[in-house]
Amino acid sequence: MTLKAVTTAARSTRRAGHAEAFPPTRDLILDAAERLFAAHGVDGVALRDLAHELGLTAPSLYNHFPSKQALYDAVLDRGLRPIFDLLVEAWHPGAVQSAELRQNANILTSHLATHPHLARLLQRALLDRPGRFHALVSRWLNPLYREGLAVSAETAASAGWEPDEVPHLTLGLFGLMFAYFSYVPALKDFAAWPEEPLSAQSLAVQRRFLEKALFRLLGSRPRTTRRKDKSAAVKRATT
Repeated sequence: MTLKAVTTAARSTRRAGHAEAFPPTRDLILDAAERLFAAHGVDGVALRDLAHELGLTAPSLYNHFPSKQALYDAVLDRGLRPIFDLLVEAWHPGAVQSAELRQNANILTSHLATHPHLARLLQRALLDRPGRFHALVSRWLNPLYREGLAVSAETAASAGWEPDEVPHLTLGLFGLMFAYFSYVPALKDFAAWPEEPLSAQSLAVQRRFLEKALFRLLGSRPRTTRRKDKSAAVKRATT
């Protein structure tokens, strides 16, 4: 059942004098919170408004989550923990394999499509900065970045990246993963965008693009170092 259907059913029941006979599940509460937090920021969402949208009373919402901070933490945990686990389990030192990239691109795209507001929620937190930003960074973003940095280092070397380029590469990889879903609302207004951004066809193209982009960035290739480039330049200059 969709969130709209659950909300309609709950409100109809309340009008009939049987309030909250069909309370939404934990995941539906998290879905609504993710969407509202992404649109308005944590400080811009009151739990009473979330409860009203779900056909609940505010006290009954507190039975599920004792505070707005607890609800926000649960949204982040549901959204980011699988990505962190994927980083830990999927990447291995050395050259990457196309089959692994295909599987990882499929898992990641499916997860972000299931939680389509997560990318914009993170984007908003990064832009807002004060308040809960520092807790978000210390609990999730720093560990995600450190893990991505650590597990991509040897892979990056075999792909021809210099050590001082690896932090930039890691940041770029996160951008590749999240950017599409951050732009979904805007894509719907692009006259030239061919499909509904979250349709099965668009998501299949996004998976294919992500797989190819990751392989072109991380796939093995002959290594060209700055030292070799510098030596060649010196040699040309002296001949």
